[in-house]
Amino acid sequence: MNLQNFSFSIEYVIVILGAIILYMLYYIFTKDVQYTRNIRSIASVVEDLNRELYYLKKKLDQTEGSIKNNSQRMNDDEIYQEIERSVYDMVHPLSLAIKQLQNNINTIEHEMQNKILQLESGVKQISIPASIHGNDDEKIISLFKQGVSLETISKELHLSKPEVEFVLKINKIK
Repeated sequence: MNLQNFSFSIEYVIVILGAIILYMLYYIFTKDVQYTRNIRSIASVVEDLNRELYYLKKKLDQTEGSIKNNSQRMNDDEIYQEIERSVYDMVHPLSLAIKQLQNNINTIEHEMQNKILQLESGVKQISIPASIHGNDDEKIISLFKQGVSLETISKELHLSKPEVEFVLKINKIK
């Protein structure tokens, strides 16, 4: 029986080892499937990146080509002429506005001169009353310094109140 037990135990060990091997094969197979999926997803991402890189390189080459075609060097005269055109375009409206302002200033100055001439001619027409003489001035100043009111002075000397005030202002008393 010993031999039978021993063969029976070997059978169990072989079955257990077989089960372990099958489990390990199953485990390896499932892991292999997961790794394969991961590798495929990484491969598709890499493929998309390579495609984008290709299109970017192609676009870069086109851009460089168009820059080379369009970038003809300007000589100094052309640069100078372009600067002059740009400056003229910026300065011309300002120049026109300054001319318009100068015309407006000239018009206002002419009108002011006309008004001054009119005022001067109007002032020349105003005459100092004949009743105010040097003697009246002294009397007005003397009475005012004595404390006599303007109305009283104008009544005494038969002058208007503005005439009395005028004499005092001219003599810088009031």
